[in-house]
Order: sequence, then C-alpha cells, then structure tokens
Amino acid sequence: MLEGSILQQLSDAHKTGPRPLRFGVYYKNTLVALCHALEDSILSSNCSPIVITAFQRGKWYLQEAERYREIAAKSRQIAIMAAPDTGFAEHPTSKLPNVDLVSLAPVDPVAQEWHLMILSPTYTAMVICQELSPSDYGAGGQPEADLERKFYGFWTFEPALVWETVELAKSRIGQYNPELEAKLTAQLKAMSSAGNQQPEDLGAIVSRVVDYLQTSHEDLIKDKHAEIPASHHEVLDINLVSNELQAFVRMAQLMELANTGNPMSTAEVAALAETMGQILDLPAWQLKRLRLAGLLHGLVPSLTPATSLPEETPCCALVPGIQALRAMPQLKAIASIITHFTEWWNGSGTPAGLAYDAIPLESRILGLVTDFQWRVSQYKASQNSRAESLSQALAECQALAGERWDPKLIEALTLLVKGLQQGLSLPVTPPKVSTGMWLFDDHQESDLVSH
Repeated sequence: MLEGSILQQLSDAHKTGPRPLRFGVYYKNTLVALCHALEDSILSSNCSPIVITAFQRGKWYLQEAERYREIAAKSRQIAIMAAPDTGFAEHPTSKLPNVDLVSLAPVDPVAQEWHLMILSPTYTAMVICQELSPSDYGAGGQPEADLERKFYGFWTFEPALVWETVELAKSRIGQYNPELEAKLTAQLKAMSSAGNQQPEDLGAIVSRVVDYLQTSHEDLIKDKHAEIPASHHEVLDINLVSNELQAFVRMAQLMELANTGNPMSTAEVAALAETMGQILDLPAWQLKRLRLAGLLHGLVPSLTPATSLPEETPCCALVPGIQALRAMPQLKAIASIITHFTEWWNGSGTPAGLAYDAIPLESRILGLVTDFQWRVSQYKASQNSRAESLSQALAECQALAGERWDPKLIEALTLLVKGLQQGLSLPVTPPKVSTGMWLFDDHQESDLVSH
C-alpha cells in the first residue's frame, strides 16, 4: 500500500480491533461494473447524496463525465479527484455548480487510487482501491489490456466505514481546496443532523450490482473485449462471480449488524453450521454449502410470508430479501436452504409449513445453530460466563426437540457443546471471498438433501 494514500490511512486505523479490514484484488472490468451499479443506484433512488470520487487520471474521468452529469442532477455535491489531463476542467460536467474538481499532484499517492464514496441519509456505499505497482504485477509486468489492470482494496455498504473514509478524503481535498473542504464539512453536518430517514432497499442495490457484474461476465463470454486473450477470460470471470457473492455477504453482514449489534454473528453461525455438518459426517461439498448459507442467512427475516412457487420441490418461498440469490445459478440451492431455515420440525413453522424430513437437512441445521447462537449471545450480554451461556442455550434448544428442532440434530448439538466446553475452538473469522471461489463447486445447484 502506498504510504500516505487514503487506503493506507484507513488500513492503519483498523489494524487492531474486532473487525480488521479484508482486502482483495479486483480487475478493472470488475470495478467498472461495480461502480456503474452503485452510481446508477443514485439515479433510481430518492436520496440526494454527497459523492466523492478518485479517478487517478483526468482521462478516466472524461470517459465517465457524461454519466456524472446525470449523477450530479441527483446529488447534493460531487467532488472529483484526479491528476489533471487536457479537457479535465473544460468538460460541461466539470462546470456544474455542485461539481468540484480536485487536481491532484502526480506524486500524490491518491493519484494511484480508485475511489467511489456515496454518502446519503438513506444508504451508503464505497469502493476504495489502489492500482498495483509495476513490481506487484511480477515478472509478467503490467498487462497490455486495460481491463486486466489490477487494484487492491475493498468495497462496502457499511455506514461507519464510509463516513470514516469520507473524512479522510475530505482532509486530503482540504490540502488542495480548503473552501471545498469547508463546504463538504457543512454539508456532512447538515446531513448528519437531518435525522434518520427511510432507508433505501439495499436488496435492490445488491440486485443491481449482481446484474451489472453478470452483464460484464456475458460480455467476456461473447468476447466483446477482443484485446483480452481468451486464456485470460477465466480469471476475469472468477473475479466477477466472486464479487457477486461478495455483494450478498456484505448485505447479510450489514443486516446482521443492524439487528444484533454483533459484527461477528454471521461468522459465528457459519462456523457452527459447518462444525455441525462435520459431526454428522456430511461430505465436503455440503459443508461448504452450509458455511455459505450461514454467511448469508441474515438475508431472510425471522418471519416470512407463506407464499411459494408450487412447481419447486421443496417449495421456495418468495422472500424478498433472498429472491436476488436465485439470479446466480451457483446460489439457487443456497436460496432454498435459507428460505426454509425458519421451518419447524412439527410443521408449524414458516414459510411453507414443511415438517420432518421434508425440511432440507441444511435448513434444519442452519435454523438450529442460528437460534442457538442467538441464545448464547443473549446470555453473554447478561454477563453470564461462557460455560453458563452454552449450557443454558443448549437446555432451551433441548426443550424444543421434537417440536421445533429435529431430535437427531439436538443430539449432535449436545456433542458440539460438550466439545466447546472442553476447549474446542471454532474457526470464527470474517469471510474473505474476494480472492477465492472455494465456496462454489458443482454441487451448489444440486437438489437439497433431506435425511
């Protein structure tokens, strides 16, 4: 990371703490699709955001300047940072009253960064990356095809991180334009004091992100970008698909954080689900599916409408929070697992009233460990010891065996709790899916297994 860059400052601020930042490598084609999706969400929303961007060079901004004329019409303020090129300041978008340019010195490390920060009273989103240095590319050197350029960083919907990064960007802007820094400070203060407003539908934004990434994937298949060798298409495609998955993970984590205040809750559920699967001696592909379902389970509310597609077996309720999952072929089975994890063993649950073995096994496991994790966290919040919290949560789950929970799974949970009380440690870590596709395999689309 470049010393003095905004990414480096943000990274340093989060080196210690419960949630260190998770960085990945992104190809330019992935970042273009991702940023276009987030930018177009401004056009379709009722918000009036503050937008701060960094384009590296003025020529990259000029390629997007017409889009930014439309975005400016919906925005409170736009600040654009870039090392200036011919035409940078002369474009009509640059002259709009709510658009301000910040001409970066070429030696400024921010001139190597790609930023998009969207901050509004109804939603936040951010992409913050910096391009790999020539030495980082290795022996092959920098790629000839523009879309194969690589960037290191991350993206998020998390409000606290976006506000923190906006403050860092604002300070950097102040080094070039103190008046603009003061204007942004006043606007941020006004936005903060405006109070809570009805939040944007994050599911719609995530659906747009996935749609745009899939469109970029289709472009690669059609070989519209002829300058990219066919042998390189696979790695670009993997980067796109892994970010589709990342969009859902980030959305689920944000919902969990808002609902529980525990930033590690999804990771805890995923670890418990995977360990339960190991106790039941499930195959590796099913363990992966359980872990992914655990990471994404926050997309479904605790109570869901009993609306279903009769042609699907088991029926898959049309739960708005997870409907977008079905747009990805790799996640159709995951969508069904999450849909049915609120079913009850005796058939009195939602959304479809499935009972006994008609409930997919992964759904039964996910439902049980989610409830168990919630109960443990409640007892811990009451200052109970870890051992007491585990015992009390287990006893409450055991009391519902045969009614809410599969009795055989309660037996497996009992073994798991005994292991935890004797020192078993679960691998509870935040997911880092941007650099690998280990969560996907050929079984993701297969029928759900019921035992």
